[in-house]
Amino acid sequence: MLIDRRTALAGVVGMFGATLFAPLARALANQPAPVINTGTATPVFTPAQRALVAALSERVLPTTDTPGAITAGVPDYIEHMLGDWAIDDDRALILGGLAAIDARSMADYRKPAAQATPAQQDALLTLAMNGGLSGPADFFEAFRQLVITGYYTSEVGIKQERHYLPVPGEYDGAYPYAKVKKIFSS
Repeated sequence: MLIDRRTALAGVVGMFGATLFAPLARALANQPAPVINTGTATPVFTPAQRALVAALSERVLPTTDTPGAITAGVPDYIEHMLGDWAIDDDRALILGGLAAIDARSMADYRKPAAQATPAQQDALLTLAMNGGLSGPADFFEAFRQLVITGYYTSEVGIKQERHYLPVPGEYDGAYPYAKVKKIFSS
């Protein structure tokens, strides 16, 4: 049995507790549309916004010894969620936060946030996390949830970051902890 994105999404929900970003909750509950768009995402971002989402996603989950958010397709996932599962208020939260980060980057660094250095992007995300931007206060948490959910429901997140067991094997209650290299997912 292969795991699908909906099953993986249900498993990720526990990481966020009761405050799940609304489009994620709607996708999990299969609302408002009973048919899931598995094709090309409904366009939401301008090219500049798309570049910013990619840059910020990679700062939230950077490439290390495992692939990062861009390799996992997180920017496309975020656009898909906002285009196909978000209502106007949800999109406004993310778009307003991106605009606030870009405006602050222009004020502080005299360049768009997508072109800022990784350290500058980290500083901008820290400001967003701590409510230090003029944009929506809930932006950072919603954006972080989208990034983490997009990553851990992707093939990269499931198969490379975690150890994928498509059909769990036999139970071994005495499995040596020293042999555990990754978190298992099935």
